[in-house]
Amino acid sequence: MTYQKFEVGEAMVEQTYDAVEEADQTGKIVTGTNEVTKAIERNEADLVIVAGDVSPEEIVMHLPALCEEREVPYTYVPEKDELGAAAGVNVQAASAAVVTKGQAEDDVEDIGRKAGELLEAEQE
Repeated sequence: MTYQKFEVGEAMVEQTYDAVEEADQTGKIVTGTNEVTKAIERNEADLVIVAGDVSPEEIVMHLPALCEEREVPYTYVPEKDELGAAAGVNVQAASAAVVTKGQAEDDVEDIGRKAGELLEAEQE
């Protein structure tokens, strides 16, 4: 998991899975690295989630840099299986992006804030 720029605690991981599930039900989620990359480039992504068990890691390693360039908050979760399930797809998801927050707005903003703090702390 060398592409991870910061470590995410278990409570934040659970909050992220819950927010993705809620946004999938009441808003809009895109899954898959190509769709996530497009959402970031089109300034549509409110939060990007990257799975920590992606192999080869080159599939997702460009996402954190792209998010930083576009000022899109991002976070990590440990498993692509769980990310896919939370996003409402029947396959693994290496990454996902919240495009429309729906009722998950507070959680998405909270996760983005916490992730930004973790990234800043790691860069010091």
